[in-house]
This record gives sequence, structure tokens and C-alpha cells, in this order.
Amino acid sequence: MFRDDLLANKTVLVTGGGSGLGLSMSKAFAALGARVAITGRSEERLAAAAGDIGPPDRVFTHPCDVRDFAQVEAMAAAVAERFGPIDVLVNNAAGNFLSPTEDLSPNGFNAVVSTVLNGTFHATLAVGRGMIASGKGGSILNIVTTYAWTGSAFVIPSAAAKAGVLAMTRSLAVEWATYGIRTNAIAPGPFPTEGAWNALMPTPELEAEARARIPMGRFGKHDELTNLASFLISDGAPYINGEVVTIDGGEWIGSGGEFNGLTRIPRDAVKSALKAMRGK
Repeated sequence: MFRDDLLANKTVLVTGGGSGLGLSMSKAFAALGARVAITGRSEERLAAAAGDIGPPDRVFTHPCDVRDFAQVEAMAAAVAERFGPIDVLVNNAAGNFLSPTEDLSPNGFNAVVSTVLNGTFHATLAVGRGMIASGKGGSILNIVTTYAWTGSAFVIPSAAAKAGVLAMTRSLAVEWATYGIRTNAIAPGPFPTEGAWNALMPTPELEAEARARIPMGRFGKHDELTNLASFLISDGAPYINGEVVTIDGGEWIGSGGEFNGLTRIPRDAVKSALKAMRGK
């Protein structure tokens, strides 16, 4: 779809880049000529992913817990030392699980919010300061979700955190435009990934319910999302700023609230299914 030098001479940092959609985006960016840095908590996972992304001279890994700002600062500095100023930040690191809110623990809530909202802020602050100091500007792309604006039952921590990231996206699009920094977001619907799928679609019944909510009748394909991400961070989209692009097959406008459909199932049955899932 794109010429193979679309992202040439760009350094792209992807948080949560060792698996799932983060890994798929990292592969696509590298194939389009970018130098790609990925971070995540598992050094082993990052090392395994690096070989799939591209040659060693164009891929850099640095383990980091985005919940810890000191670690994020050190990671961003290491990327800049290896590749030079970071041109693009993709805030993809996330965490999520299904739970009736009355059964949710404060620690469970904090674990998701700390990763999604605080982690996005930490990476944005560390990398954004570097973009400002370099005078080159750059692009920040946040991965949110459609229920960031609709809300959704059973994923309260994620909904609250992603809503915060959405507000951050639009706020910085205005505040940092003067530095030449564009800030945008993608709101994906269901895209099968090993980690998220096991947590959010643990049974055939839940998967069927999710598919039935999508007017196009199918889940997303990774290359459909990576094409969108590649365009938004490229020089082909220099006037797109503060935009949130939905890619969900029409799901949210068809019914809204990605997991709201579970409210039609007897609550005891939902709780039993979730309890069984966690016992696996």
C-alpha cells in the first residue's frame, strides 16, 4: 500500500512493542524504513520480538515498566543515544481484564490505570521533552478504544484510563502544536491478539457475542491497523492533529460500549464464566 521508504530516517518508539498489535505495528514501521525501538517489561519477549522486526542495526530493545517515570526517562535516553532524537512515539502499552465492578479490587483498578494512563503520560512527557529540545517536532500516536467516549460495562479501569488518554491526546494536540508535535490516536475495535484475546474473549460464547456486534461481521486484521498507524505517523499526514480515528468495522456506532452486551446475560452466569476464566 505504501512505498518502502515511507518512514525512512525516522526513529519510532513503540511501548508494549514486544507482542500483539505493538509488535505488528513495529514490524510494519521497520518494513517502511524506520528505525524501531520497542519497550516492555519482559526483556526476553523484547529480544524474541526484535528478530521478527528487522536487522539488529535498525532495531533497539530496552526493558522498561512504563508505570515508573525514572525507568521511562532512562529508556528514552537510551533510544536517543542509539538512534538520535525520537521522531515518533506510539503509546501502545496497556492492560485490561473483564470484571464486575463490585468485585474489582483497588489494586486491580490501579494496575490498569497506572499502565494505561500514567504510563502514557510518562512516555509522552519523557519523549515530548526530547522532541521539544531537538527543535524537530515529531508525532505522538496513542492507542485508545471506542469505549473511551462511550464507556463500557465490566472494564471500568480501562474505560476510565483510556478516556484520560483521549483527553490527553486532544489537549496536547493544541498545546504542543507550537513545537511542531502532532498528537493523534487510533481507537481499535476487536483485533485478535494472544494476550488481550485470552483476557477479553475467553470463551466461544463471548467471542460470538463480540462478532455479532460488528456490522461488518468480522474482527479486524492487523495489517488494517498497521496501515492506518503508518499513515498517521508519516509525512503524508502533516495536517492531521488532535484526531482520533476509529477502526472497528462500525461496531461502536452500531451499539456502543464494547462489553455492554454482557448485561443481557444473567449476572451470576457472567460471574461464573469470569471466575472460571481466572482459574485457568
